[in-house]
Amino acid sequence: MPFNLDKFVASPSVEELDSLKKSEIVKVAKHYGIEFQPLMRKDEIKRYVLEYLVDESILPSTVLETAITVPTDNTFELKRLEMEMNKEIRLKEMEREREREEREREERAEREKEEREMQREAREHEFRLKQLELGVIKGSDPKIGSDTGGFDVSKHVKFVPKFQEDNVEKFFNHFEKLGEQQKWPRDKWSILIQINFTGKAQEVYSALSIEDSMDYDKVKRAILQAYELVPEAYRQKFRKYRKADTQTYVEFAYQKERHFDRWCASKKVSTCNTLRQLMLVEEFKRCLNDNIKTHLEENKADKLSEVTNLADQYALTHKFSKVGQTQNKGQFSRPNKKYGNSSGTTSNSGSQSGSISPTNSGKKQPDSSRQKNDQVSSNCQTKLPLRT
Repeated sequence: MPFNLDKFVASPSVEELDSLKKSEIVKVAKHYGIEFQPLMRKDEIKRYVLEYLVDESILPSTVLETAITVPTDNTFELKRLEMEMNKEIRLKEMEREREREEREREERAEREKEEREMQREAREHEFRLKQLELGVIKGSDPKIGSDTGGFDVSKHVKFVPKFQEDNVEKFFNHFEKLGEQQKWPRDKWSILIQINFTGKAQEVYSALSIEDSMDYDKVKRAILQAYELVPEAYRQKFRKYRKADTQTYVEFAYQKERHFDRWCASKKVSTCNTLRQLMLVEEFKRCLNDNIKTHLEENKADKLSEVTNLADQYALTHKFSKVGQTQNKGQFSRPNKKYGNSSGTTSNSGSQSGSISPTNSGKKQPDSSRQKNDQVSSNCQTKLPLRT
């Protein structure tokens, strides 16, 4: 039979109160305005209701003696229930926080992916525009790929080797050998080679002007420079390369030789004389200060005579008439203390103490010395075999 609150309020009794469920007792307590904790047990709430009914003289005080004895000190139990409830609340908050952070990470990753995709599409679009400008997209025009000489680019594209960013030099060497073997017109090399460009090479090619992108040598130079495959980079690799613990001495020597040959090949060293100039120029630059060295690098002089003239011009322009005399590092050789006076007075030969050599005192070089140098240069015309 369903509980009738109005009927109970009209005629309350202990017997009927004992037969009620907790939810029904809660309704009675709320009706009378009795304060209680929702997590309290049924017996505790029922006792509060009985005490209220006795205080209001609705029921006699004897009912409390027969009612279930409930401990009056519920502090520990309430504290435990409160702690459990707070723990559950914290767990739910932590779970919501984790879900929120996870959503943020996913959204951030999605945004970054979209940005990368947009950048990639933009690069591809720019690259495709460059191809359209050069007229190499097969099928975009019935006349594309043919010229007055009858060379069809689309028929030879399949022979172009795959571009490898980790071995750019090998790619260019392979392509050039293939171009010579297939007898491709050199003015079509830039059109053929750009088909397989990827990554940084594609970006560099897209940044070139139309005129430069049609010049194979300029395309190659720009891409090698982007990958730091220039003479100075080869030189530093050769000079700084050291043996690894896992290498044998044969492997180390082979790699060292490869770096040297690549350096020589990048400087077009093919004879003993050009190799001699390469060594002299490098040693000369090593003895200069950074400002002059940078100036010489920018002018790209390969012969010692050209480098020394540029250095003198720079010194005059910047009012450095005696560059390097105040720095021991800036000398080809250190002065020998046994020559000249320690006080800096002029020696019998007319040169000051601490000069580099007697030939720098202004005296004319003997004919025998000039003849000797000419003989060395004439004997240094033998071609050198280099590995590429």
